[in-house]
Amino acid sequence: MTISNVCVYCGSSNGNEPAYVEAGQEFGRILARSGVGLVYGGGGVGVMGAIARSVMAEGGRVTGIIPDFLCTKEVQLKEITEFIVTDSMHARKWLMFERSDAFVALPGGVGTLEEVIEMMTWAQLGRHNRPIVFLNLNGFWDPLIALLDHMIKQGFARSQIRSIYSVVDKVDDILPRIEAVM
Repeated sequence: MTISNVCVYCGSSNGNEPAYVEAGQEFGRILARSGVGLVYGGGGVGVMGAIARSVMAEGGRVTGIIPDFLCTKEVQLKEITEFIVTDSMHARKWLMFERSDAFVALPGGVGTLEEVIEMMTWAQLGRHNRPIVFLNLNGFWDPLIALLDHMIKQGFARSQIRSIYSVVDKVDDILPRIEAVM
């Protein structure tokens, strides 16, 4: 199967380490050079803005999807291939899902976490079998991975949950991991 579009969940802030924005920029270049489109939350700042601008600068395709109520609260990036405004968060997440062949979580906050966990939940429930990859840059996702292991040990999740997602430490490994599990 060919990868047409990858949905990237990431922070609308820069975070405390320059490596987070740099990773977004690097992954954006990789997507564009690989002919893979970016689907993301439509923001123009933070890691979100960095990845989208990077894809566009390399001549790639970017689809930004934002709910209407966030249009007044967040800085949008409208200089992209396609900018879609939805009437709710649910509609946004569904459209991002429909348009994506895989899901990648870069460093981010609660929104990033919530969206990638929802994709894991849908996979666990058999709603999709698309790749989910965490970029564990500088151990960013270590606490989440430890929590998932804790849930397994405590009997609230089956060990098969580990097959739902992949973890990579380097940006260069994201697309190869997606291709390996497709």
